[in-house]
Amino acid sequence: MALNRDFVGRASAPSAPYEVSRVKIAEFATAIGDDNPIYRDREAAQAAGHPDVIAPPTFPIVFSLAGGTVLADPELGLNFAMVVHGEQRFEYHRPVHAGDELVSVFTVTDIRSVGRNELITVKSDVTTVDGEPVCTTYNTIVERGGAA
Repeated sequence: MALNRDFVGRASAPSAPYEVSRVKIAEFATAIGDDNPIYRDREAAQAAGHPDVIAPPTFPIVFSLAGGTVLADPELGLNFAMVVHGEQRFEYHRPVHAGDELVSVFTVTDIRSVGRNELITVKSDVTTVDGEPVCTTYNTIVERGGAA
């Protein structure tokens, strides 16, 4: 079944704050196999000009992949059993660093059919709890067979 095109432009309320910790940054860096010391050592990060350890560039996937409550709305018609990850990209205003408390607003920017599949793109505007822009993520997911 095709996804509900009325969701294009729909935005979520801000997410609950996500507190970025040194432990989570180090775990993520280990998971992706990146041993850069600025992800683990505060002194190395400060020597590189950062206030604390910073997160690898793809770290926001930890809290932005889900797309908030927008994708979970039954009126969208998304069948999660048929979903695969299509694409993810990030645009940064500044690095994510330990101690950040981040919130995201998720907006559906596109829904389209490609062959038998439905593609939905969600933009996540990530800011600090004080409203400072940190990054924007774009996540395209594929619902296999949804356009049939």
